[in-house]
Formats: sequence, C-alpha cells, structure tokens
Amino acid sequence: MIREFKYKGTKISYSDEGTGKVLVYIHGFLEEKSMWTSLITNFKSKYRCISIDLFGHGASENFGYIHTMEEQASMIKSLLDRLKLRRYVLIGHSMGGYIALELTKKHPENIRGLILQNSTAYPDSDEKILNRNRAITAVKENPTLFVKLAIPMLFSEKNRTIYQKEIKAVTSKAINTSTQGIIAALEGMKIRKNNIEVLSNPEIPKLMVIGKEDTVLDFNSLIAQTSETDVEVKIFDGGHMSHIENRAELELIYTNFFNTCR
Repeated sequence: MIREFKYKGTKISYSDEGTGKVLVYIHGFLEEKSMWTSLITNFKSKYRCISIDLFGHGASENFGYIHTMEEQASMIKSLLDRLKLRRYVLIGHSMGGYIALELTKKHPENIRGLILQNSTAYPDSDEKILNRNRAITAVKENPTLFVKLAIPMLFSEKNRTIYQKEIKAVTSKAINTSTQGIIAALEGMKIRKNNIEVLSNPEIPKLMVIGKEDTVLDFNSLIAQTSETDVEVKIFDGGHMSHIENRAELELIYTNFFNTCR
C-alpha cells in the first residue's frame, strides 16, 4: 500500500506491505521504491516490507539543494519512529547503502541487520568527487540525456544486451526524477562521511553484495574494506544492478540472511 507522510514539511512517499519482522528497503540514485517490487512481492508473505522514495526521487518532494546522507537517514528514522517500529533490517542499494550506513551508525540499537547491495562504506575519492562535479554540469545542460547515458552503464557490458528491456524500464522511470533531485543527490553523495567503522560492529549481522563487473565501485576496494570484519560477502558476475542482473541468486541469499537477523 502506497502512503505518504510529511518530514519537516516535505512530502515523502513510501510503501508498507506484509506483516512480521520489518525489512526497510532504501533505493539508490536515479531509482525509486518500485525497484524493490519483485523482491517485496516474494518476501511480504513473511515479512513487513517498507520501501521509501528518497528526497527528490519517485513521488517524494525535494528537501533542499543538497540532500545529505545524514538528512535522508533522519527522514527514514522519523518515518520508522512514526510507525512505532523499534527493530528492523536495512537493505540499501548504492546510495541507499550510504544512507543505511548513516542510520546504522547513529542508531545501532534499532538495527537487526544491514545489507549493502552494490554499495560502499568509503567516502568519495578526489577522482570520484571530480566526476560528480562533471555529472552535475551535464545534468544542468541536459538532464534527460544524462539519465539515458547513465543507466545502461550501471549494467555489466554483457548484460547491457541481455537486459535491454529492463534498462529501458529503469530509464523511463529515472527520466522523471527532477533536475533538482538529481543534483541534490550528487551534491550529498560527494560530501558523505567515511563509515567504515560501521562494518566492524560485532552486534549487527552484515552482508555486502558485490558485482564483479561493477563500473561504479572498485572491486578491490570493496573486498579490502570487509577484511578483518565479520561482514558476509557475496560476489556475483554482473554489474551495479544485482537486483536485476542476479535476481534469483539475490533472493536466495537475502532469504538466508534474514533468517540470521534475530
């Protein structure tokens, strides 16, 4: 069921389906809550599944000119508090993972488990910040062209042919993201903090899903940040969109992980 609430005067759209242990799905950049539909369809018979449209994405309004990871985490915590939910598993894809890390860092007592899907605990490198600034310039010049070029690159080279239909569907939704929403997210991601310490929390089960051919994140960096931690690591052949490129395997891995979250 699609619902709305106001966060500091900003309309936020979210879905709330099923009953049981709570799973909170946080989408990535240029995505929206419907990216989780196939997974939620299979999990809502056993779990309560909540997915949120982040600031300036989907049906949620823009909050400002910079959508920081901290403010997005605060918005999600506000919603979960409003729903009187005290314990939950966080599943964050890409930018959603950055936000999930912030929420876990600030409120570890509420977190049953943490999944970082195609995401990282490290902040942007100098090179990445430069690329985000270039992206902001490109968005200002032609946001539609930026989206049409960006979405296919999230898939591995091989999968850009295999998943043409899915790429078209993702692109058609991403084009609806407002220019302000795109830029505010880019500005927020490039100033996010280093949250590597969250991965060392022994009290929280943690899973990192990695695409071996991810063009957005460096494979070796992802492996390095999980060393000497108890983070469970699953590596797929594929790119940045594991929920599409590796959906069946991902569903099985998530089923097993949720069972470990007490």
